Amino acid sequence: MFGLGRILGLVVAVVCGSVTSQAPEFSQQYRQRLNGAQDELRQVIEAFDADAANNNLSRENAIQVYEKTGSAFLQNRATSVRTAIGRLGDLERQSQAFDEAMPVLRPLVVARAPDGPVLQGAFQDFEPAIPITLHGFVWTGAGLILGFSIMWLLGLPFRRKKHSPARNLRV
Repeated sequence: MFGLGRILGLVVAVVCGSVTSQAPEFSQQYRQRLNGAQDELRQVIEAFDADAANNNLSRENAIQVYEKTGSAFLQNRATSVRTAIGRLGDLERQSQAFDEAMPVLRPLVVARAPDGPVLQGAFQDFEPAIPITLHGFVWTGAGLILGFSIMWLLGLPFRRKKHSPARNLRV
């Protein structure tokens, strides 16, 4: 039983290490999605601003026009635009926090205040950086077999021939 505790401890340590070692890769994939979400929101807001400017309105005035109409649809659009503007500000602040953080601390930027849709998308599409997927294990196994085979072949000329002891044959 003495050895079982150590083995279990090693297994738990390896599993925990494997999971936490993915934090930098996950934060990188989250950051890529974050930047994509920023780009898309920025385009939507810039198009809204351009439409407002074409009608001699500021962004705020255009939103107020939506809010003051009797149309529930346009009032909902005003709310959507305000929400998008606020979310873009949040995403830009988080992006700035990524830029300012040391690489080893970037997973904490995600943990501090993640954007729900970005976080969900990053989780759905996440691919680990170490081979803990089936295809990663297959390629790791192939590499191990190749490496051992190369070392075995390179070592062939240096191996001593085994001498079999003379057999004492009695008749």
